[in-house]
Amino acid sequence: MRRIGGQILLWLQSGTLRLLVLAGIILLAWGTFAPVGTLVWWLSQSSESLGIKKDPTKKLPRDNRSLEVDKSKNIDCYIVFLPGVGDFSANQLTLGEEIFLNKLEQIHRNCVTVRDVFPYSAANESLGGQRLLAPLWSAAEKGDGLFSNTDVLIKIRNLWRFAISADDRYGQIYNLGIANAIIDRMNAVYPLSKRPKQGLKVILVGTSGGVQVALGAVSDLEQWLNAQLIVVSIGGDFDGETGFDKVDHVYQLVGSRDWIEDISQIVFASRWPITVGSPFNQARLQGRYTVMKTGPHAHSGSQGYFGTTTIGQSQTTYVELTLEKVNKLPIWSNRNQRQ
Repeated sequence: MRRIGGQILLWLQSGTLRLLVLAGIILLAWGTFAPVGTLVWWLSQSSESLGIKKDPTKKLPRDNRSLEVDKSKNIDCYIVFLPGVGDFSANQLTLGEEIFLNKLEQIHRNCVTVRDVFPYSAANESLGGQRLLAPLWSAAEKGDGLFSNTDVLIKIRNLWRFAISADDRYGQIYNLGIANAIIDRMNAVYPLSKRPKQGLKVILVGTSGGVQVALGAVSDLEQWLNAQLIVVSIGGDFDGETGFDKVDHVYQLVGSRDWIEDISQIVFASRWPITVGSPFNQARLQGRYTVMKTGPHAHSGSQGYFGTTTIGQSQTTYVELTLEKVNKLPIWSNRNQRQ
C-alpha cells in the first residue's frame, strides 16, 4: 500500500494533474453512458451473427492473412493477443509486441498468432471507426506539444470497457462480442476445423486490461470450441470473478516494478485471500492459477514487459526477458492437455 501511495503521489506531481482532473470529470459523466454502445451493438446483431444458432467455426475469413500460413503445418495452437488500455485500434501493436509475437510463432511452429482483436469494443471496431467520437480519439492518439498527454483520454475510455467486461449487468453481452471477434479472427488467420481435434489449444495472452476481457470471453469460447483454454496474463488486471470457473489455467507474470498490477488485488474483493469461495481463490486452491516473477519489468514503457531497451549492462532487452519467461511456462507441450 505504501509503495502504491508513493507512486500515485509522484504521478500527481507531474504536469498531467490538471489534464487528469478535467479528463476525469468529463469521462466520469460520459462513462455513465458507456454501456449504451454495448447494448446498441447487441440489438443490431442477429442470433446467427453471434454464433448462437450456428457453429461459429463456419465463418469465412474476412482477409487474406490465412494465405500466409503454410497449410502443410500441423496447426493445433492459436495464440490470441489482447493489448492494454492504451491501445487505439486492433492493429496498433508496439515494436516490442510485434517482436514478442513473431518470436513465439518462430519457436512454436504448431502455433499461429491472432493480433487483430481490439478488446475495448464489442464489435472489434477501432476508436477511429466510431464516427461520432472518431475525431476526439484520433486527436488524443496523435496529440503532441501542449496536448502530449491527451492519450490519457483513450486509457480512461478503455478502462470503462474493462469495467463493463467485469460488470454483472452488461459483462455477459460485452464478453460475448469479444468471444465472437476472437473466433472470427482465428478463422481469418487459419481456418478452424469443423471438427476440431482434441488437442486444440487456445492461449489468450493479455496485458493490462486485456486480461479481464480475455477471461470474460472464456465462457463462450469454452462452449464453442473443443479446446484447452489458457490465459497468460503479462502484468494484467482482472476482477477474480469472470472466467475463472471455465479456464483451464491462468498464469500471472509480474514484474518487480509493476505497481499497477497491485491495484486490482486491492480493489476487487474476489482477489482477497479471505474470500475463499471466490472463483479466483478456488482456481488458486485447485492449482489452476500460477504466479511467476519476470524480473525488473515496469508496467509499460521502454522498461515494461515489451520494452526494447536493454536491461542494465546486459545485452538482453526487456521483451526478450518476457519471451524467455513465457517460453518456460508448461503450456507448449501436450502434457497439460485436457483429459
